[in-house]
Amino acid sequence: MSGKATNVHGTAIVVGRTGLLFLGPSGSGKSSLAFACLAAAKPLGLSAALVADDQVFIMQRDGAIIAECPPSIAGLMEIRYTGIVRLPHVSEAEMHYAIRPVDPATAERLPPENETTDIAQSIRLPLIRLSATSANPLAVIMAKTIISLG
Repeated sequence: MSGKATNVHGTAIVVGRTGLLFLGPSGSGKSSLAFACLAAAKPLGLSAALVADDQVFIMQRDGAIIAECPPSIAGLMEIRYTGIVRLPHVSEAEMHYAIRPVDPATAERLPPENETTDIAQSIRLPLIRLSATSANPLAVIMAKTIISLG
């Protein structure tokens, strides 16, 4: 069963077989954190690819939450203050976690356990809050999740 796609402001990547959907307002650090995760994956021997940056189509398909890239921006990511870069990409991937960049100066030190967030109507993902200035965001995400390598 497939649902209608919702256009979400965010960045979707896949590391191994684990989909990560970065959400937040413009300028919050979504693309920077996602790019840092992509860059950190290769030295660890993990496959990693961009799904979409800025606009992500989210839908449910056969019980899975799928992120899809609008064709016009396939493989393109904006790195703030640097410009648009072309990256290895896939046209769609299953999403497993939502990542929300937070400002360390104002964020709760210990967010709620097992937190989730609504992505679109009846679409919800487990939420990981992550410092927008994290030096190694992939390591933090891996500490909170199980990255599927298969």
